[in-house]
Amino acid sequence: MCRSWDYPIVMPETDDPDISVYDMRLVQHEDGWIYGLFCTERKDPNAPPGDLSAAVAQGGIARTRDLRTWERLPDLRTRSPQQRNVVLHPEFVDNKYAFYTRPQDDFIDSGTGGGIGLGLADNIERAVIDNERIIEQRHYHTIKEVKNGLGPAPLKTEQGWLHLAHGVRGTAAGLRYVLYLFLCDLLEPWHVTHQPGGYFIAPESVERVGDVSNVVFSNGWVRRENGEVLIYYGSSGTRLHVATSSIERLLDYVINTPPDPLRSFAGVEQRRELVEQRRELIGRNLKILGQKDNTH
Repeated sequence: MCRSWDYPIVMPETDDPDISVYDMRLVQHEDGWIYGLFCTERKDPNAPPGDLSAAVAQGGIARTRDLRTWERLPDLRTRSPQQRNVVLHPEFVDNKYAFYTRPQDDFIDSGTGGGIGLGLADNIERAVIDNERIIEQRHYHTIKEVKNGLGPAPLKTEQGWLHLAHGVRGTAAGLRYVLYLFLCDLLEPWHVTHQPGGYFIAPESVERVGDVSNVVFSNGWVRRENGEVLIYYGSSGTRLHVATSSIERLLDYVINTPPDPLRSFAGVEQRRELVEQRRELIGRNLKILGQKDNTH
């Protein structure tokens, strides 16, 4: 039986108080702490008079032992003007803290920000990243054309680090947010090994309508001891959902789904090949069944 706490947790402020904090990603790091990485938003001090929408987003960091009492650490510092969707890797990389980032030029637009980055910091108490390596790029005419960002911290599997991310594309009906998966190497987490084409979850039916329509977005998933995976996601800024799967099924999907060929012609050829493979598989199975029938 689940029971809500009597009071919300208190998230300490920094010397430069946040106007808003949101989209926290929790990760239990191998250093023994539980970290919360979130977007911290403040009004842009350089905005012209009367502009109450311009803001600055950065990566906030806090840590806890019990999920009740939190210690606020200084915000992550990078060379990017703004940051969103910052996630901490669960393990050290080269004895450093590894952060997944989403560099962008201003509060809304990614601009020259190329996609999901990975950067290393010497320590967590004053985390500074001097170099961000883009590991998951945006691509024209795809589900991640406008921008993309990591969702929850990746899950460690025997085949690699399993990632859940969101991709954004501009359409005639406005921006469309979907969720997608990719897999990275265990020893080199900056190396993407599998990128299935298309989306994993897209807003459907009632999920498409809400405070911010046509959006699905995820901050967290849970891997149970039996391999079951609970995927928590929000729709249109209005509802919370949970989808269930398993490590086995998710890996099968990621590894065996071909990547986006990035061209219409190549996409058609890819599907023709998949149909032909399917036909050959069905033919072999029917032949095997026929041979078994003849033995009786």
